[in-house]
Amino acid sequence: MDKFIVSARKYRPTTFSDVVGQSAISTTLKNSILNQHLGHAYLFSGPRGVGKTTCARIFARTINCFNITETGEACNTCESCISFNENRSYSIHELDAASNNSVDDIRLLNEQVRIPPQIGSYSIYIIDEVHMLSQQAFNAFLKTLEEPPAHAVFILATTEKHKIIPTILSRCQIFDFNRIGVEDAVTYLKSIAEKESLAFEEDALHVIAQKADGAMRDALSIFDQVVSFSGDTISYQNVIKNLNILDYEYFFRLTFSALEGDAPSMLLLFNEVLGKGFDARNFINGYAAHLRDLMVCKDPATVQLMEVGAGIREKYLSQSQQVSLSFLYEGLDICNQADIQFRTSRNQRLTVELALVKLANLNGGQKKKQLTESSPDQTSSAPEAAPVVPAASVVPAAAVEAAPVSAKPVENPKQAAAKSDTKTPEENGYRNGNNHTVWKPSISIKDSLKQDYVEPSAPKPQAVEKKEEVASIIPGEKQAEQVPPDPDLILNAWKAYAASVEKTNPRVFSTLQNQKPVVSAEGVIRVLLNTEAQKDNFQKNIRGDLSSYIREATGMAVIEIITEVMEQASEKKRIYTDQDRLEFMMKKNPEVGQLKSRFGLDFDD
Repeated sequence: MDKFIVSARKYRPTTFSDVVGQSAISTTLKNSILNQHLGHAYLFSGPRGVGKTTCARIFARTINCFNITETGEACNTCESCISFNENRSYSIHELDAASNNSVDDIRLLNEQVRIPPQIGSYSIYIIDEVHMLSQQAFNAFLKTLEEPPAHAVFILATTEKHKIIPTILSRCQIFDFNRIGVEDAVTYLKSIAEKESLAFEEDALHVIAQKADGAMRDALSIFDQVVSFSGDTISYQNVIKNLNILDYEYFFRLTFSALEGDAPSMLLLFNEVLGKGFDARNFINGYAAHLRDLMVCKDPATVQLMEVGAGIREKYLSQSQQVSLSFLYEGLDICNQADIQFRTSRNQRLTVELALVKLANLNGGQKKKQLTESSPDQTSSAPEAAPVVPAASVVPAAAVEAAPVSAKPVENPKQAAAKSDTKTPEENGYRNGNNHTVWKPSISIKDSLKQDYVEPSAPKPQAVEKKEEVASIIPGEKQAEQVPPDPDLILNAWKAYAASVEKTNPRVFSTLQNQKPVVSAEGVIRVLLNTEAQKDNFQKNIRGDLSSYIREATGMAVIEIITEVMEQASEKKRIYTDQDRLEFMMKKNPEVGQLKSRFGLDFDD
């Protein structure tokens, strides 16, 4: 049985053209070799597994190659290349600074640099993890790095460039390596799978590339792990099962449930995810990423920002057509707030569940409500009982006959206020010039009576008399006089008005919410405000609309709102004179007054 070699070593690039995702750096290094513009010190920095040490080895081998190709690659057939491939080259030296970080190690290196190369024109020194050198070692290395022998080339590699002292950085040509893109990693994994004669699904390779987070070495390690689990076929289901990754399908199902307003299904789905061992915070963050992908799918120009396979991309494009942008914006905000509150919450599961309930009410809750209202059950189709009319508003039979058939039954004022609270501000009224909602009935019963009423053939005076009788049953100003003042009803109307302007005018909402009114038994509302400016603003911009809203909601004819200012807020700052200070001192200490009288003391002119 042949000895297994991991893919990260077996398929390690040997030429610049094999390096993945670093084309700019590869081109620069090849041109410096072809143009003979070699520096004496290079610094390769970047995340782990992106090809820093690999490029350093390719660069070192190509420098000493006897037959460099026209494209700037090593020939791989000369003695220098063969000795390097067989790990017996005495011209290329590798040093691990993580374990050789003392001053003595650097002094030994400084002495070794003086020895000329045995094969080739240069002695190349590759120092990996150079940031691990001590401060003293860096200082000992400075002089050699700045003025090395003509045959010496230093290639430093690090993942933490910020830990290297500036004097070292100033002596090097710095190359910053990028993370490997998902598409580049998938392309490289495809080539390896084809060389190994493995069947694969492209979505599975995308999951591996995303899990690697830009590191090709990590992607190859995950690739070997998945192959050991699934055998000759790399499928999407095997990958997510082996790597314990939450399937995209959960997020698609969650979105459909949210669009339908099905909160119970969303909570059960979340419970299923927790039962499989996934973290609740990763779940809500994953769903936020799902909403983000749906958002970029709404515009063809941003679809390329998605880093998923072709099959999953089609699912995203299909679902994005069913979701509105407002749902996505508000959903992202809900997920973001849940993530912020997750760490400080004592009941973290409840935090996520509340977020799911909010998502269910963004769009689906309205759909379900409309569906229920449009198709009422059999019990609701039964005729409603006639409303009870107060004795004071009983109408003669002649007036009832004269009233049009389309007239609506009279509602109790408290019932009307409660019904108006359940509607949205746009349904209850209109926006005025101050950009907040004012309650206004959509249909005036009085106007409808004037339009629909047809005068009978009886004499004109009798018809006018009937009109006045009919008007007495209309819930308007005349009937409102018969409703006694109710402080609780007034307070409820106050809160309802504040809620109606919460989004359209937050400043008015804050004033009404913070300044609690005091309602007397006679229905007089007293409001205590902080400043005179707040009082003026309340009288000019709030009191009129608020009074109309309460009057219409409660059925009372006159609503009196009295505004007052706190004493300490309205009291102006006083400048105290010397006489005022003396009187204050005499009140606290009467002996001061006796002393003043005895010696005839007074203030200087």
